[in-house]
Formats: sequence, C-alpha cells, structure tokens
Amino acid sequence: MKQNAQVNQNLWRVASADFLVRTAYQMGKSPLLPLFAASLGAGSVFLGLIVSVSTMTGLFLKPIFGYLSDRSGRRLWMLIGVGVFAVTPFLYWFVKTPEQLFALRLIHGLATAIFGPVTLAYVASLALEKRATRQGWFGLARSGSYLIAPTAAAWALTWIDPAAVFTVIGCISLLAFLPVLALQEIQPKAQGVLRTQNPIGAFLYTAKRAASVPVLWFAGSMEMTIYISTYALKAFLPIYAHLELGVDLLTVGLFFSIQEGANLLARPFGGKLADRFGLRPVLSAALCFLGGTILILPFATTGPQFLVIAMLMGGSLGVVLPTIIALYSLQLPDKDLGLGMGLLGTIRNLGKVAGPIVGGLILTFATYTTLFVSSALLILLLSATIAINKPLQENTDFV
Repeated sequence: MKQNAQVNQNLWRVASADFLVRTAYQMGKSPLLPLFAASLGAGSVFLGLIVSVSTMTGLFLKPIFGYLSDRSGRRLWMLIGVGVFAVTPFLYWFVKTPEQLFALRLIHGLATAIFGPVTLAYVASLALEKRATRQGWFGLARSGSYLIAPTAAAWALTWIDPAAVFTVIGCISLLAFLPVLALQEIQPKAQGVLRTQNPIGAFLYTAKRAASVPVLWFAGSMEMTIYISTYALKAFLPIYAHLELGVDLLTVGLFFSIQEGANLLARPFGGKLADRFGLRPVLSAALCFLGGTILILPFATTGPQFLVIAMLMGGSLGVVLPTIIALYSLQLPDKDLGLGMGLLGTIRNLGKVAGPIVGGLILTFATYTTLFVSSALLILLLSATIAINKPLQENTDFV
C-alpha cells in the first residue's frame, strides 16, 4: 500500500512538471513563433524552417539523452531539461534577426529532446503493473498543454510584445523545478562492464540491444504512420474544408481543439481498457476505429460532421497512444528504457516531419480523397498486422 502511494506521488510530480514545461513551450509555438519570425522579416520558406527546427533537434538527439538517463539517472536529466526550458526563453530578448531566431530555436529544441524520452522512461519504470494506465494519466498532463497554450499565448500577445511573452514562458518553466526536485530517483546508475567501456562504444552496444527488440519497429511504425496522417491533416485539412467546401474558419479551428480534447479525456480510459483486456486486442481495435474514422472524412461536407469526426479521431488516439508506449516498454529491461523511449521518439518525430511533406506530394499528383483514403488504409493495415501477428502474440503478455 505504501509502495503504491509512493508510485502515485512520483507519477503526479513528474506529470505536474511535464504539464508546466510543455504548456510554456507550446505557448512559444503557434501563434507566437510565426508572428515573431514574421516581425523579424523571415520569408515564408525560412519561417517554416524556424517552426520545424526544434522538432528536428529531437529527431537525432532523443535516443542519446534517453541513453544517458539510463546510465546516470532520470532525475538528473529531468533537471537539466527543465534548466533548458527555463533559461532559453529569456534569451529571446537578444534576438534581432531570423537567423538568430533559427539558432535559438535549435537550442530550445534540446529541452524536449531531453525531457521527452526521460520522463516517459521514468513513468514506465515506476512499477510493472498498470503501465498503460499510468501512461494514460501522464498523457493527460501532456495533452492538456496543447489545449491551454495557444489561447494563453494569443491572449498574452494582446497585452505585451513577443519577447515579453517568452519571459512569461521562462517564469512558468522555472516552476517545474519544484516537482522535479521532489522526485525520487528510482533508476539506479548502470553497473558493470558498460560503465568502463568507451562511451561511444557503450552507447552503440546499448542502442543495438534496444533496437533488436522487435516490438520497437511495430510501435515505431504505428506512431510514425499515425503522425504522418495527423500532421498531414493539420497542414491540409484547413485548405480542404475552408477553401473547397466553404466550412468557416472557426469550425476548422475547433476541429483540432475538439480532437485534442477528446484525445486528452480518452487517455486514462484507454489505458485502463488496455490493462484490463490486453494491450494487443485493444490496440488493434482502436487502430481499426481510427482508420475507419479517417476513411469517412471525404464524406463530410458540413461543419458539424467535421466536428463529430474530430471527436471520434481524438478518442481513438487517446486509446492508441498510451497503449503503444506500454506495449513497447514491457519488452525492454528497465536499464534500457530511456534509450528505448528515445528511439521511439525519433521514429515518432520522423512522422511529424514527414506528414506535411508526404501529404503535399500526394496532393501534387492526386486529390484530397486520395490523401485521406491512403492514410486510413495504412492505419487499417497496422491494425490487421497487430491482430494476426503470431510472434507478437506468443512472446508478450498482451493477450
């Protein structure tokens, strides 16, 4: 009983820290960052690079920081991550050119590259039982930032200039030191031969071991496909719905808010479903539902129809995403969880970067219906793969 209370305390502490830093970080993105870049004279192409560069940082560095947390402890690297979150926003006062903003965003992206895989590994290693449920509650804190941050940033911009908003962001991030300092370190430092090896050789050895777990490629391909689909929608659904169908812009904006809200609310419920009925069947069913929902997008012609689809998509994502993380974490030893979550984050970020590019390529040669149907069929194929894959069924505890 005492151990469960301790696990819950640590879960809520890390969730509180994540909510604070991610809310602040998301405030620094849309609509603040594009407006700030435009005010500095950034052209459209370079503005796009400024917006995406922080994600590209995590693409390469998440596995490294996850590995380092496996070796020297999660709490230390969470403190370093919070430090980057907290200090970097104050440097925006000194930015005078688009090139300087690009460089600073590159540095700012280090914060999520550190904090993302380390916190996921920390939550996964709290205890073996009910991992999907805890990932669901942790995902609730993460998703909450996406609901609050854009509105908060837009409101702040009506009162103060962009550099001052970044100062507010830095102050909010500083608060995250309090819950992180209260965390208990539950991952012992690595022992044995790896600590005496060449660091690069030890990293490559551990990366090979983590990458050899087959479920990484199942989990990674699922997340990458999901993010290719959802980020392509973020890029092109406003054009499709507003310019081609005449849906008003407010409804188009509500599509993404409702989707994220449904995602947020469904995460704890989805985690409980997976823990009760098994990760594999719940994941397969939720992916099938997600694919089917995207498949009906071409038939939506009115605002209310789009909003219902947004709610259904968000709810299915709230079941899929924590279940994928739990599925993967159960196959890794605790000593490799940080690196493993980093590898999964790298594959995930590939989907976020590739989504708008793939969507644009499809639309160059085909129609929006082709884009939606292609995305849906990929997800439905993943659902079928999970449902019928015997090695996955035999070698795990999901059934």
